[in-house]
Amino acid sequence: MAGVLDGLPEISPGKAMSHTAVVSVVDDDESVRMALDSLLRSHGYTVQLYPNAEAFLAMKAPPRPGCIISDIQMPGLSGIEMYDELCARGVRIPIIFITGYQGRPPRVNAAFPEPLAYFPKPFPCGELITCIASAFNRAV
Repeated sequence: MAGVLDGLPEISPGKAMSHTAVVSVVDDDESVRMALDSLLRSHGYTVQLYPNAEAFLAMKAPPRPGCIISDIQMPGLSGIEMYDELCARGVRIPIIFITGYQGRPPRVNAAFPEPLAYFPKPFPCGELITCIASAFNRAV
């Protein structure tokens, strides 16, 4: 977990809230998936983990209400290609990209909604949680 998520917040008993929202984590790095799983569950989210974009796209339909956190660079389909495919299928779901690469983030297809955010690894956990909360607040 160290190095991937910056400043993992302490969660005191009773602080976690229960959400009906499902956050899907798509990342080929198991340590990142596990760290995000722990962080998100500690904030009351239901979490589904996927080791790659192909596994996520194999689902019949993304969970509703839902949000995706996806790595950009993965073997096989990239996170950007996965998002473009979802949008081409008519699936509109908020997405947050994470990446180990610094610099300008790649662009998604201009016909599709912009991702909520791009976070370079390591990223501040509080900012990620705030971004997820705003995605679900917007959808309500």
